[in-house]
Order: sequence, then C-alpha cells, then structure tokens
Amino acid sequence: MMPSRRNQMAQDLVRNRNVSVRFACQLFVVSESCYHYQPHLNEENDLIADWLIHITDSQRNWGFGLCFLYLRNVKGFRFNHKRVYRIYCELSQAIEVDFTLPASRVIRTLEELIEWKGKPTSIRCDNGPEYTGKMLMSWAAHQNITLRFIQPGKPPQNAYIERYNRTVRYDWLGQYLFTSLDELQNYATQWQWFYNNERPNMALNGYTPMQHIQRMT
Repeated sequence: MMPSRRNQMAQDLVRNRNVSVRFACQLFVVSESCYHYQPHLNEENDLIADWLIHITDSQRNWGFGLCFLYLRNVKGFRFNHKRVYRIYCELSQAIEVDFTLPASRVIRTLEELIEWKGKPTSIRCDNGPEYTGKMLMSWAAHQNITLRFIQPGKPPQNAYIERYNRTVRYDWLGQYLFTSLDELQNYATQWQWFYNNERPNMALNGYTPMQHIQRMT
C-alpha cells in the first residue's frame, strides 16, 4: 500500500474513531512527521500542468523529454524531473455520460472512486452548477475534502481534465454517431479501460498508464 494511502487511513482513524495519532501511525506504519505534513506545492503543480497543456497543445509531436527540456532550458524553471513527470502522467479516473450531470450523480461517482482509489485531499472543479451548489459543497465538507474552483473562463487551470477531454474527443467521441445514452456510456467505459490498460502513451515512453504504475511501485 502506498504511503499516501496509509497516511490517509491513519488520519481517517484518528478523525472517526477518536484514537491517538501515535497509535494510528504505529498501526499503519506512518511517521508522525508524515502524518502532520501538509503539502504546500499545489500552486506550483497547477503551474506545471498549465505549461504542459500549453506545450502539448502547440507542439503535438513532442514527448515528455522535449517538454521537460523546454521548461528547464528555455523557460528556466528548475522543477524536479520526477515531479514534472508525475504530473504529466496523471489520469482521469471515471467517465459519466448524460445530457445533464446533477450534483447527486457527481457525488455517487466520487464515492465510488473513493472506495476504489482512496480519498483525495482536494478536488479541482470548474464553475458548473453541479459543483457550486450546496449539495456537493456540503458533501465535500463532511468528507473533509477541499473544492478548489478554477477562475471563470480559464479552463487551462483544470489542465489534467482538459488534456484528457481532448484525447476523448480526438480518439473516439468525434468519430462515431451513438443511438442512445446507454450505448455511449458503454463505449465510454470500454474505452476508459482500453486507455488505462492497452493504449500506449507516448508520455510514458510507450507504456500504458497501468504498466507505468506497476513499474513505479
């Protein structure tokens, strides 16, 4: 189990079971310094993601190597190679299809993802009514999850999903006519599995996302 997941489980235990931090850290093999650590790099991570989206939009034949060298040697950023690579390889986790997606559907999908992948500390959102309404905000507060909204009219601030949405459109959504939402959802689910498990990703040196995760663990 990854250290971040053990740390999250320790925090959940302290919050929900009223046990001591020391006991929770011993139980999940987490140092107390790690338990109390609060990341302060979100703004820099967003900056890296924005630059990567900008580069890959204008230079579509560039792989990670050229993107990193451009940031390092041309623009003068001193970001760590592994850090930029991790951001470059982030996945989107789920696909939901409908004419409208109310907050209740968003919450249901997020709860499924939490069960599968673990709880995030924050979620980047645009300003759609399904995200800004009281239902989702109340749910997020109850889950101790911060909703981090982008500025209106600035989709590059949600760089991960904008890049993923472009791949969805170019790879399959713009190439077929679907006769029903069920057919579209079924195809989307199948494609998501293909994207994660069988589609070579040039940003990952030709490995699939799942192969990359297995190589990194």
